[in-house]
Amino acid sequence: MTKYKKLVLPLILVLGVLLVAVFGKSLSAKSATKDNRTQIVFWHEMGGPSEDALEQVVDGFNKSQNKYKVVPKYQGTYDEAIQKILQTHNTNTSPAVFQAFDIATAQMIHSGYTTPVQDFIDEDNYDVNKVLPVARAFYSNNGKQQAMPFNTSQPVLYYNASLLKKYNITPPPVSPTYSDITRVAKELYEKSGHKTKGMTVQVYGWFMEQALANAGTQMANKNDGHTGNPTKVKINNPDTVEFLNWIRENIKSGDFIDYGSGANAGANQTAGFLSDKVGIFIQSSASIGQLTKDNKNDLGITYFPHPDNKKANGVSIGGAALWISNDKPKNIQRGAFEFIKYTLKPEVQAQWQKSTGYLALNKDSQKTKILKDLYAKNPESKVPADQLAKAKPNYSNSGVLMEGMQLTRQLEEVAMETVYNGGDIDQALNTADNNINENLTQLNKANGYK
Repeated sequence: MTKYKKLVLPLILVLGVLLVAVFGKSLSAKSATKDNRTQIVFWHEMGGPSEDALEQVVDGFNKSQNKYKVVPKYQGTYDEAIQKILQTHNTNTSPAVFQAFDIATAQMIHSGYTTPVQDFIDEDNYDVNKVLPVARAFYSNNGKQQAMPFNTSQPVLYYNASLLKKYNITPPPVSPTYSDITRVAKELYEKSGHKTKGMTVQVYGWFMEQALANAGTQMANKNDGHTGNPTKVKINNPDTVEFLNWIRENIKSGDFIDYGSGANAGANQTAGFLSDKVGIFIQSSASIGQLTKDNKNDLGITYFPHPDNKKANGVSIGGAALWISNDKPKNIQRGAFEFIKYTLKPEVQAQWQKSTGYLALNKDSQKTKILKDLYAKNPESKVPADQLAKAKPNYSNSGVLMEGMQLTRQLEEVAMETVYNGGDIDQALNTADNNINENLTQLNKANGYK
C-alpha cells in the first residue's frame, strides 16, 4: 500500500494542477469576454497626478452605464499626440475621441477629420449653456461647437500675501492694472532691503497673447480667425507695446527678475516664489495645487492685469478640448459624445478641479459640496473660477484660430527676450510680425487657403 500511495499521490497532484490550469483558463477567458460593451478608444496627454484624476473620470463613466467602455491611452505631449492623430486617421488604430490642445484648434478644424460636437448637441437638445461661454468660444467656429473644452486653465497673477503683510504693503485689487502691480513690486523690493525681487513675467508667448486679449485687441485679422482663415498678424500694436513697456519699467527699477523661457523657466520661477526670492508672478491657474501644497506663506491671487487706461476685457483659456473622430461608425461616435457629456457633469467637473487645478466648466459645479469645501479651505482657489465666469466672450478673448501657432509662440518669445535684454521694442515686434506673417503665408499657400 505504501508503494501504491507513492505512485497515486503524485498522479493526483498532477491531475489537480492540470484541472486548475484548464478550468482557470476557461474561467479567465469567460471573464475577459464578458464585457461586450462598445469600446471607445480615448487618446489623451495627461501625465502624472492629472492622469490619475483622468483615470477616475473614465472609471466613473464606465461604471455609470453598461453600453460603452472608454479605453484611455496616453499619447505623450500635446505636439506628439497631434501628429499621431493626423497620421492614423482612417486606420484601425485611430481613436474615437481625443484630447487636443488649444493652439491646434484651427489645425483640427481644417483637417476635416472630426465630427463637430454640435451635431450631437442638436440631436440631444443638450443644454450647452451650462458650460462657461468663454471656454466654449475657443472651440466654436461658424456657429458650431467643434469640440468641448475639457482641461481648462486661465492665466492668473500670484503674489506672496505673507510678505506683503510683513512689510505692510497694500495688496493689489482683484482685477489689477499694470501700475497696481508695479506699485506692489517696487514696494516689496525696497522694503525687503532688495532681498526679494518684486515681480517676474516668464518669457511665454501665451502671456503676450493674453495681454492683448485683456486689452480687447486682436492679434490676427478675420477676428482672430473666428470669421475666416487669418492672412495677417499684427503683434506690433499699442497694447503689446504697453505690455512690454510695463515689464521694461520694472526691469529698469531693479525689482524684476528674468527666469527666461521654457519648462525650466516655469519651474525656476515657481521655486523662486516659494523661497521668497520673488513676490509676484503670472502663471496658469492649474498651478494652484502646487502653490498651496507645502507653501509656508499665504497665497494671494488676482486676475490677469490689464492696461491702466482700459477695462479688463477678460483673458482666453488654455488647456485642451475633447474631439470626436469622424472615421468611426456613428454608434462609436455616439459613445464618444456620451463620455464627453459625462465629463461635464457638475460633480465630475468639481472633482476634476479639486484633483488637478484645472477649472470646473459647468456653472453648477460651484454649488457642489466638493468646491464649497475646497473654497472654505483655500479661498484663493475661487479667484480663477470667478475670472473665467465673469468674462463675456468676444473675438479678442476667445483664442486665436490660426495654424502655425507653435512657431508663432516661439517668435513671440524671441521678441520678448529681445526686449528683456534691452532691445528696441518696436524693432523686436516688427521682426516678429514679419517672420510670423511669412510663415502664415507659406502655410496658407500650402493648404490652399486664400
